[in-house]
Amino acid sequence: MSELLSINVSLPKTVPYRDGEMSTGIYKDPIQGAVMLRELNLDGDGQADLNAHGGIYKAVYVYSYDHYAYWQDKRDGDALSYGVFGENFTVKGMLETNVYIGDIFEIGQARVQVTQPRVPCFKLAHKMGDKKFQRAFLQSHKVGFYLRVLKEGVVEAGQSFQLVQQANVKISVHDINHLLYADGKNADLARQALQVEALSPGWVGSMKQIVEKYGS
Repeated sequence: MSELLSINVSLPKTVPYRDGEMSTGIYKDPIQGAVMLRELNLDGDGQADLNAHGGIYKAVYVYSYDHYAYWQDKRDGDALSYGVFGENFTVKGMLETNVYIGDIFEIGQARVQVTQPRVPCFKLAHKMGDKKFQRAFLQSHKVGFYLRVLKEGVVEAGQSFQLVQQANVKISVHDINHLLYADGKNADLARQALQVEALSPGWVGSMKQIVEKYGS
C-alpha cells in the first residue's frame, strides 16, 4: 500500500545565505486537511527559481518516508520532520526501485504521472546545514521523484496512491538516476529511456547526449 503521509507546502521566502540572502521555496511545512492540486503546484506552494524548479513536469516533488531512518542515522539520530527534504508529498511505500518513469497514479481526486528523479541543488545542502549533503543525497540514489498533474483535484494526507496505468517502458526512477550519475556510458539503457513518453524534456536531452556519445 502506497500512502500519502503528509502534504507540505511553502511560498518562497528570503533566508540568509553566505554574505547575503537568497529566495527559496524549500522550507516546506506540513498542512492539515484537503488541498487543491493544480497543474503547476499545490495551493499555497511555490518555487523561487522557476528555471530550475517547478513547471509542468515538476509540479509536485515526492519523497519516501522509508528513507528517513537512513538519513537520521547519517545525522546522528537527529529527528526529521515531514517535508525536511523540500518534498510536497511525504509518502510511504513508493521507492525509487519500485516506481517507474511514466507510471500514472490516482490520489484523491487527482491523477498524476512520474516524470523524472529529483536532482538536488545547493539549497538542500544549505537547509541541512551540511555543504556535503547535496553530493551525499545524490550518491545515495534516495532522491525521490517529480510528478506531472494530468488531472487537477483535491488531495489529503491519509489517502492511498492507486496505480492506474504502468509506464509504456519500465525504467525505474532508481535506474535512470543511476544511469545519469553513476553509469553514464550505458547507451542501451539511455535508448530505452528515450522511449518513455512521459520523461521530462531535460532528461530526454541528457539521454540523447549519452546515446550520441557512447551509442556506437
